[in-house]
Amino acid sequence: MKKFRKINKITKIAEVYNSKFLNVFEIFYETKLGNQKKWIVASRKNLNSYKKMLFKEESIKIDAVLIAAIDESRGSLVLIKEFRMPINDYVYSLPAGLIDEGEDIYVAAKREMKEETGLELYDIDENSSCKKSFASVGMSDESLALVYGKARGEVSTELQEESEIIESIYVDKKMAEELLSSDVNIDIKAWLVLKEFVRL
Repeated sequence: MKKFRKINKITKIAEVYNSKFLNVFEIFYETKLGNQKKWIVASRKNLNSYKKMLFKEESIKIDAVLIAAIDESRGSLVLIKEFRMPINDYVYSLPAGLIDEGEDIYVAAKREMKEETGLELYDIDENSSCKKSFASVGMSDESLALVYGKARGEVSTELQEESEIIESIYVDKKMAEELLSSDVNIDIKAWLVLKEFVRL
């Protein structure tokens, strides 16, 4: 694949804010015309790890995993309806979560599926799964894997964290079409998977 020519030169990176789950950095750079500019970036990484990733000293470590799982006994896709503080409302999305240090994306997917829904993720389709993508690269370096598989078992909230308010939902094709044409709050990744699901 042809490599794109780099046109902006980074001159400095400064930490604006740091916390356990999210950090904010300010990138100072020189444009292709020689002008000095700044860019604000939100990251899951600390400053040192972010710099290593940015300057290609380390390969990109995937931050989070999303799960697209079908319960074949119901002919349904498993979605969640979760309360999210940034919009102070519920949003339809795929089961998802952060990957622990050193954790394989498929192990993380099984763990997160169990924690958020109580269901077992099995028969993972590694060939169809997306190993690396970016969620909102205009403002963040957050990287995601999308894992396809099947789900079974009984829905449970027992393993959810105190801050999590999550309802597991079985979505058949009729409901999927209704969600796609409605005005509900929905994560774009879930929307795209729903679109794919109704075409199966």
